[in-house]
Amino acid sequence: MMKTLPLLFIALCLGATQSYAQIKITPITYKNHEHFITTTIGYPVDGLFTIDGKKEPIIQLNPDGTGIYQSEDLSKKNINWGIECSEEGIPIFKEGFNSASYSFWYKPSDEENWITTQFSIHFNKRKMFIMGERVKEYVDYNDLPKPKSK
Repeated sequence: MMKTLPLLFIALCLGATQSYAQIKITPITYKNHEHFITTTIGYPVDGLFTIDGKKEPIIQLNPDGTGIYQSEDLSKKNINWGIECSEEGIPIFKEGFNSASYSFWYKPSDEENWITTQFSIHFNKRKMFIMGERVKEYVDYNDLPKPKSK
């Protein structure tokens, strides 16, 4: 039993390290200052964002930090994107009344300069907004049915 306890501890530490390592943190530079971004904030950020009631223009966010930004003139650009976080991967946000506001960073894939805009989650409405106008509805992970225990 005494030999298995240290092995169990090592296994737990390795498992925790693996779980933490799955959060991808990308350093970016904006006006000579380093920032960090991630695509993992505990809510389903990836997906299709549209202007309410319209099919286009869109913003498509993929889980790997790539996507498509469609301008008002309907031209599309491939982008890289992320939500600002600490160096450790903890999302940076401002808490509001039933909402949270984040810094959303993106850049066209063929350009060097990053652009920042607002990303917000409105919990009661179950909606996410980019730039205050592109919106998507989401399902909160906490609202999903729990598996029944036997």
